[in-house]
Amino acid sequence: MDPWVIWLILAVALAVGEIATLGFFLAPFAGGAAVAAVLAAFGAGTTIEAAAFLVVSIILLAALRPLARSHQKTKALKMGTAALVGQTAMVVERIANDEGVGCVKLDGEIWTARAYDDDAVIEPGTKVHVLEIRGATALVAE
Repeated sequence: MDPWVIWLILAVALAVGEIATLGFFLAPFAGGAAVAAVLAAFGAGTTIEAAAFLVVSIILLAALRPLARSHQKTKALKMGTAALVGQTAMVVERIANDEGVGCVKLDGEIWTARAYDDDAVIEPGTKVHVLEIRGATALVAE
């Protein structure tokens, strides 16, 4: 088997491993193996191929790994109802769990609301904090 085929198989295996692990550790080595495969296809010697593999892999690892780590540390963007938890809402209809009534204005929309504490009664005009969303109902507390 030609050396370039071996390098290409190694590059693909490392790339697949990167896709499976998502740790951004194997991708630089896949890049190094790809460069070695190109050099092998043009007839470079084994020593040059191995050196190119190591040098390219180390350069890619040193340059891209810190960038990947910084992206992993960023907060995930909350979407849907998860983005509403922690926000402040305004009570527009008295909230009383035992009566089954209550609405809040949350993010410009009217939501059915229940007090997080079953015994609490919250009057209209009160600002509350959204602690949880269950279905289409906001669980709130003062």
